[in-house]
This record gives sequence, C-alpha cells and structure tokens, in this order.
Amino acid sequence: MSSPWLTLVGIGEDGVLAPGGREALASADVVYGGARHLALAGDFTAEQRTWPSPFATVFTDLEALRSRQVAVLATGDPMWFGFGSSLVQRFDPQDMTVLPSPSAFQLAASRMSWPLQDCECLSVHGRPVDLLRCALYPGARLLVLTSGPETPRQVADLLADEGYGRTRITVLEHLGGEKERRTSGTAEDWSGEVAAFHTLALDVTANPGTRLRARVPGLSDDSFRHDGKMTKQDIRAVTLGELKPHPGALLWDVGAGCGSVAIEWLRAANRTRAIGLEPHAERRKMAAENAIALGVPHLELVDATAPEGLDGLDRPDAVFIGGGLTAPGVIDTSLDALHTGGRLVANAVTLESEAVLLAAYEKHGGSLKKLSIHRASPVGGLTGWRPLMPVTQWSLEKS
Repeated sequence: MSSPWLTLVGIGEDGVLAPGGREALASADVVYGGARHLALAGDFTAEQRTWPSPFATVFTDLEALRSRQVAVLATGDPMWFGFGSSLVQRFDPQDMTVLPSPSAFQLAASRMSWPLQDCECLSVHGRPVDLLRCALYPGARLLVLTSGPETPRQVADLLADEGYGRTRITVLEHLGGEKERRTSGTAEDWSGEVAAFHTLALDVTANPGTRLRARVPGLSDDSFRHDGKMTKQDIRAVTLGELKPHPGALLWDVGAGCGSVAIEWLRAANRTRAIGLEPHAERRKMAAENAIALGVPHLELVDATAPEGLDGLDRPDAVFIGGGLTAPGVIDTSLDALHTGGRLVANAVTLESEAVLLAAYEKHGGSLKKLSIHRASPVGGLTGWRPLMPVTQWSLEKS
C-alpha cells in the first residue's frame, strides 16, 4: 500500500489552518493554492504554485509530482463542494490525506442560528442558478455557495419569478475573516452590492397563491411546455414509481418528448442523471426549456433514435421507453445495457406497441398492466367522466 503524498488542507478566511495543516505545509515540497490562500497561510519553505490556467491542467501537474510531498490549500472543507471532490475522481484515496476546516455551510448556519441538519446545502458556484428552482418550498432554509457578486441579484430574480419574492436573502461575506459583513433584504426589493466571496442564506417564503411544485413525481401537465404528446400526470406518477429513482442513478429516457419523465426523475432524488433521446428538434428544445424551468438544467439531450443512439452511452440504472417501441431491437438493447437490478419500464398507447410489450412480457416476464384514467368534466350543465387513452405498461427488474 502506498503512503499518502497529497494532502488537502482546509483554511479559513482568518488564515487558520485545519488541525495538522501547519505540519503538512512544513513537510511539503510543493504547495498549491489560490493567491489568496497562499497569502493567508503565512510563511512556509515549500515551493508555492498558484492554480494554472486553464485550471484543468492542475491534475496533470499533480500527477507529475507523485514522487514528492504535495499540499493543496482549499477553503473550508475540501470535500463539501470543494476541490477534494474532483481529486478523488482522478487519484486513489490511498494517495490522499484530507484535513478539513469548518465549511462555509457550518459558519453560515451558526451566524443565522439555523440548525444545519434542517438546512439544504447547495452550490451554484460554476453551476446554473436555475438549480435552485428544484429546492424551493415554503419554509425552506437554503445555504448556497455562489460564483461572485452578481449571484444574489440572479437568485433574487429567480425567486421573484417562481413566486417566492418575499424570501429573505442574507449575504454573509468573508465568513470568519476580518472583513466579515452581513447584508439582508427580500428578493422582491433586493438592491444590495456585495463582495465576490460570500455565502447566501435563503429563508424561503411563498407569495400568496404560489403553487407548490413537489419533488414527488406527478407534476401537473401544465407545468411543462408540450405539444400534447407527453406522458400525462397520473401515468407519469405510476411510471416513476416503477422506475424507482434513487440518489446517483442514471436514467435513459428513450423518446423523451418534452422531457417530463426525465425531469421528474432528476427532481425526485439528489445527484441523479438522465439522458434523453429525442430526434425531433422542437421537442428537444421544449425539453431543455422545461428542464431549466423546473430546476434540472443538467438534463442531457441527444439527437438520436434507439437503438442506434444508445451505443456508447453510460450504462443506465433505469430505462424508460416512451416512444419508438416498434423499432427492432429497442427492448433487447436496453435490457443488455442495464445493470443487474436495473429497471426497464415501457408504455404503449397503440395496438402495435402493445403487441411489442405483450411479446416482451411472454419472453422476459416482469409485470404487465393496463392503466386507465377518467377525469371529470362538464357535460352540458352537469358533470361526467371523460376517459383518457388507456396505457399498457410493462416493467421489469433485471436479474
């Protein structure tokens, strides 16, 4: 077993290093960090290197230093939306020692007197602020890492657009340092100018009449822009129940249309991914717009049809086939790609597609059911039931 040669050292805005950090710098041959971090860390004898440009080359630089002792300075806890999460994807954990300082989330929660376990900790640093749309509900307390001084205005505009203009925004600048400052206001009248280095605390309050968008699958159909060809609300809820989204899982959405199933999958659990195959440009555009509006801008959309378009994609944990069932090989290709324990769900509304599902059920087993929804609507001066098109659904867990 190799001994660690790479040490991540958390540092606070006050220059205080994580426990063991001073010893790590003293024994290092090379120390990486931002110019601000290196200045805060004070005196040490190791060679100092600031982050390269482009930043991605730092991983090659670090690999070349494997025979030496290297320390990396990072703000707060490097493993909480920090540089450590990138390093562990490229280096063996046995190569690394991590020394965390208090995170920005911990400091922000303490300043706000908010129990940290009751807060949702998010980052829009280098990420779209639209990710916040998925986290909004009345009474939510959000702690948010940001990209710069323009972020609070962007967040305020987003909150007002979503019907949460009464939300109280608190900007916590330079937490733990001599320049620490606090600025507060509501989203609807936000006008503060803030420092680039800050953390946001959002005490989310809904305006009267704001409609809640729950993360439980089954958003109303009018939550999506669509052309009428979509998996409707009730069927979608059943479909997601069979797909069983869980944190970190990947979905293939074959025939994604307006993206409703993939979007609900992404909203249902943290760190999920979804790849939607959709050959029609207008529907891909609708799906992309819906994903942004519903807080999951990371939906991946591919201009392709199945089964050919499935080649080369990351292996899925679940597959939903909502279109293209009659194309030869779609079901077999999807089943072959699934991990053991993965789920395949396919919906059919035409007799031809239903025949494909019946054949798949006879060959592979699984569960086959007919879903029928009736909705009340006016009939003259009275009310009656109007049926939606019935849907045949086949689902299977790969063994």
